[in-house]
Amino acid sequence: MVATFQDGLNQIGFDSRNVAFEYHWAEGDYDLLPWFAAALVNHKVVAMIAGGGPAALAAKSATTTIPIIFSSRANPIQLGLITALKQPGGNITGVVSMSDGFVTKQIKLIHEVVPSAELIAVLVNPSNPNNPTEISEAREARALLGIKTTILEASTSRDVDAAFAKAVELKVGALVVGADPYFDSHLDKFAALATRFAMPTIHALGEFVTSGGLMSYGADLANAYRLVGIYTGRILKGEKPADLPVQQSTKAELAVNLKTAKTLGLTVPQSVLATADKMIE
Repeated sequence: MVATFQDGLNQIGFDSRNVAFEYHWAEGDYDLLPWFAAALVNHKVVAMIAGGGPAALAAKSATTTIPIIFSSRANPIQLGLITALKQPGGNITGVVSMSDGFVTKQIKLIHEVVPSAELIAVLVNPSNPNNPTEISEAREARALLGIKTTILEASTSRDVDAAFAKAVELKVGALVVGADPYFDSHLDKFAALATRFAMPTIHALGEFVTSGGLMSYGADLANAYRLVGIYTGRILKGEKPADLPVQQSTKAELAVNLKTAKTLGLTVPQSVLATADKMIE
């Protein structure tokens, strides 16, 4: 995402020759976010980029003056980041890749590939403020799609291990991994566990498929971060966050790893292949 963010900045005329970058990666450890935000304020940065709702909330708590440009898959109004998309107000604006409805779509897609699955588990991070939305969608899937679901939770590496073991114990037929920065930063682990337990899994991030996972469906985060870069450049040129409406990146991507499907003994139906943006054979 760093590369596409910098691509956006480049479009406005900024690069490493005229802008200094300082990166902090929490890797899904939300407890680190307030510390990182405070450190950036102390370093007197001219702008703060927040990847994800939790990071944006930490940044907002740390400063009311330094411009904050966020990328979020959760509704920023519901998170309390802003009061309106068109007029965010204050020192914060950004890009939202609305994930509402994505869990329902993920459940539908994985069930098309694994029609024998009588129970599908949805893994969420209880520390993520978007957690209630994903749980609600999972619970509504039975009424909407006629598919039985169960909720599993994880916020640490040990939790993820336990969640996969619990899925096997419950005889889960497929696993949906919700949109979460911690889950995004451990794609190799998720792919390895899915292989170890022969668990058909769909993730929210496309790189999961590249790592060997079966499927992914979620927001095009590369496009979102490019837009964040453009907004950052405009703010560096003097525009105010309050005057820049929150942009909505509505593009979603579906990726399928046909090699993994074959290993799992699954046949991906044409209805799924026809809508896939990326396939690995």
